[in-house]
Amino acid sequence: MTSPLAVIGIAADGWANLDSHAQQEILDADVLVGGDRHLATVPPVPGQERVAWQRPLRDHLLRLLDRYADRTVVVLASGDPLVSGVGSILVDRLGPDAVRIVPAISSVALARSRMGWPAETVEVVTLVGRQEHAVLRPLAAGHRLLVLCSDGSTTERIAGLLTGHGFGASMLTALGDLGTGAESRTSARAEDWTGATPALTVLAVECAGTGWGWVPGLPDDAYEHDGQLTKRDARASALARLAPGPGQHLWDVGAGAGSVGIEWLRSHPTTTATAVEADPDRAARIGRNAHSLGVPRLRVVEGSAPEALTGLPEPDAVFVGGGVSRAGVLDAVVAALRPGGRVVAHGVTVETEAVLARAHADLGGELTRLQVETAAPIGTFTGWTPARTITQWSWTKEAL
Repeated sequence: MTSPLAVIGIAADGWANLDSHAQQEILDADVLVGGDRHLATVPPVPGQERVAWQRPLRDHLLRLLDRYADRTVVVLASGDPLVSGVGSILVDRLGPDAVRIVPAISSVALARSRMGWPAETVEVVTLVGRQEHAVLRPLAAGHRLLVLCSDGSTTERIAGLLTGHGFGASMLTALGDLGTGAESRTSARAEDWTGATPALTVLAVECAGTGWGWVPGLPDDAYEHDGQLTKRDARASALARLAPGPGQHLWDVGAGAGSVGIEWLRSHPTTTATAVEADPDRAARIGRNAHSLGVPRLRVVEGSAPEALTGLPEPDAVFVGGGVSRAGVLDAVVAALRPGGRVVAHGVTVETEAVLARAHADLGGELTRLQVETAAPIGTFTGWTPARTITQWSWTKEAL
């Protein structure tokens, strides 16, 4: 059996504090792979090949492993390789039995110790190799965040995002070069922040502001839309039946403003989603909504179902908000669902209601009519204004 690939974590203070076994394993390697900073801390070894990784990191690492398949390779990483690090990529690609992780203390642990924050009171957000709008999803009054910054200018950009989204009063503490002799600490409110921080910075955020919350059913005015929006009460009903879970994938078909896919993603940081929308203006709008609500990982596919569904990742759940009456859409959705997967479809016309009634007759599930009335002025009085009645079909595919 081939020995597992060693991934060795190095703290910010470098090679010197590794134990002797880890140091010897690094020195004995035929090929040493890591960032420029990691490689620079290791003493020269005659004949040892050293390769600095490149972006995109995942693709470059896998090419290197193929290239050096017949040689002993050791990969260096920062701190704990499984904290948003290279170790996570390699375990995902090779499997846990093929990778041996040797962790050092992580920057997250150091940051918590400096702030005096217990682990269970903190949410970690990594922006290394990721879009910065992701920091907007976990915003909530009194919530604590530790943000892993991608470079020295990240803190200033995050301060601007927080200020622009009503969290300018949040206290930011930039913890630079943790665990080294050059360690630094700078604090200010987001709305007052200016200037860069060290390239290796963990940003501690004490949230102060009014957020949207993570429960489905955001106010309709949280979204930019042209009227094609699954309204708040219907959206909450749909998401309750779609039942998002960690790591699960959603198709939002005929996505309109993207609200169902966005709120699926807001429910947990490991969920994924694909929004399918035929109208190019709406597709662009979905992307803007996803960024402003903190889930830039939403994938938007421009096209019409069922054709645009070909080749998409297998879904755990599907919401059909538009296009129910198009031939083949529901059939394609039902066929694509994983065992145990859920589908929810909405219709407001007689034609789509007939399609959903047939699906209910053929497959079963739950057929519901949603009627919502909102209080509004009638002259000097107040009366009820009804929205269009929605027919909702929900169904769960039999588990294996």
